[in-house]
Amino acid sequence: MRNITIPVNIPSDLLVTLNESEQELKSHFQTAIAIMLFQEGKLTIGKAIQLSGLTRFEFEKALANNKIPISGLNSDQVMSDVEKLKDL
Repeated sequence: MRNITIPVNIPSDLLVTLNESEQELKSHFQTAIAIMLFQEGKLTIGKAIQLSGLTRFEFEKALANNKIPISGLNSDQVMSDVEKLKDL
Protein backbone atom coordinates (compact mmCIF):
# COMPACT_ATOMS: atom_id res chain seq x y z
CA MET A 1 0.00 0.00 0.00
CA ARG A 2 1.28 3.44 -0.91
CA ASN A 3 1.19 6.29 1.58
CA ILE A 4 0.64 9.92 0.77
CA THR A 5 1.82 12.93 2.73
CA ILE A 6 -0.51 15.82 3.43
CA PRO A 7 1.40 18.91 4.53
CA VAL A 8 -0.08 20.92 7.39
CA ASN A 9 1.27 24.36 8.28
CA ILE A 10 1.84 24.76 12.01
CA PRO A 11 3.34 27.83 13.68
CA SER A 12 6.79 26.81 14.93
CA ASP A 13 6.14 28.22 18.39
CA LEU A 14 3.29 25.74 18.80
CA LEU A 15 5.80 22.91 19.24
CA VAL A 16 7.49 24.89 22.01
CA THR A 17 4.13 25.67 23.62
CA LEU A 18 3.11 22.01 23.53
CA ASN A 19 6.60 20.83 24.44
CA GLU A 20 6.35 18.17 21.73
CA SER A 21 8.46 17.11 18.79
CA GLU A 22 7.18 17.23 15.23
CA GLN A 23 6.76 13.44 15.32
CA GLU A 24 4.71 13.58 18.53
CA LEU A 25 2.44 16.28 17.11
CA LYS A 26 2.06 14.30 13.87
CA SER A 27 1.05 11.25 15.91
CA HIS A 28 -1.54 13.29 17.82
CA PHE A 29 -2.95 14.65 14.56
CA GLN A 30 -3.20 11.21 12.99
CA THR A 31 -4.96 9.79 16.04
CA ALA A 32 -7.36 12.75 16.30
CA ILE A 33 -8.26 12.54 12.61
CA ALA A 34 -8.75 8.76 12.81
CA ILE A 35 -11.02 9.16 15.85
CA MET A 36 -13.03 11.92 14.17
CA LEU A 37 -13.52 9.96 10.93
CA PHE A 38 -14.47 6.82 12.88
CA GLN A 39 -16.97 8.77 14.98
CA GLU A 40 -18.50 10.26 11.82
CA GLY A 41 -18.87 6.75 10.38
CA LYS A 42 -16.53 7.51 7.48
CA LEU A 43 -13.99 4.86 8.54
CA THR A 44 -14.42 1.40 9.98
CA ILE A 45 -12.57 0.73 13.21
CA GLY A 46 -9.97 -1.25 11.26
CA LYS A 47 -9.25 1.58 8.84
CA ALA A 48 -9.26 4.14 11.67
CA ILE A 49 -6.70 2.04 13.55
CA GLN A 50 -4.61 1.84 10.39
CA LEU A 51 -4.73 5.63 9.94
CA SER A 52 -3.93 6.29 13.60
CA GLY A 53 -0.81 4.14 13.56
CA LEU A 54 -1.81 2.72 16.95
CA THR A 55 -2.45 -0.84 18.00
CA ARG A 56 -6.08 -1.90 18.33
CA PHE A 57 -5.81 -1.76 22.12
CA GLU A 58 -4.26 1.73 22.04
CA PHE A 59 -6.93 3.00 19.63
CA GLU A 60 -9.79 1.53 21.68
CA LYS A 61 -8.26 3.12 24.78
CA ALA A 62 -8.14 6.48 22.94
CA LEU A 63 -11.82 6.05 22.03
CA ALA A 64 -12.68 5.26 25.65
CA ASN A 65 -10.70 8.27 26.89
CA ASN A 66 -12.77 10.43 24.53
CA LYS A 67 -16.02 8.68 25.57
CA ILE A 68 -16.62 7.39 22.04
CA PRO A 69 -18.33 3.99 21.84
CA ILE A 70 -16.66 1.31 19.77
CA SER A 71 -20.01 0.04 18.55
CA GLY A 72 -22.91 2.06 17.27
CA LEU A 73 -25.40 -0.44 18.65
CA ASN A 74 -27.96 0.83 21.10
CA SER A 75 -29.26 -1.21 24.04
CA ASP A 76 -32.40 -2.33 22.15
CA GLN A 77 -30.28 -3.76 19.35
CA VAL A 78 -28.03 -5.57 21.82
CA MET A 79 -31.01 -7.05 23.67
CA SER A 80 -32.54 -8.13 20.36
CA ASP A 81 -29.29 -9.91 19.48
CA VAL A 82 -29.26 -11.57 22.93
CA GLU A 83 -32.80 -12.89 22.36
CA LYS A 84 -31.86 -14.22 18.94
CA LEU A 85 -28.86 -16.02 20.41
CA LYS A 86 -31.04 -17.62 23.08
CA ASP A 87 -33.17 -19.15 20.31
CA LEU A 88 -30.18 -20.90 18.74
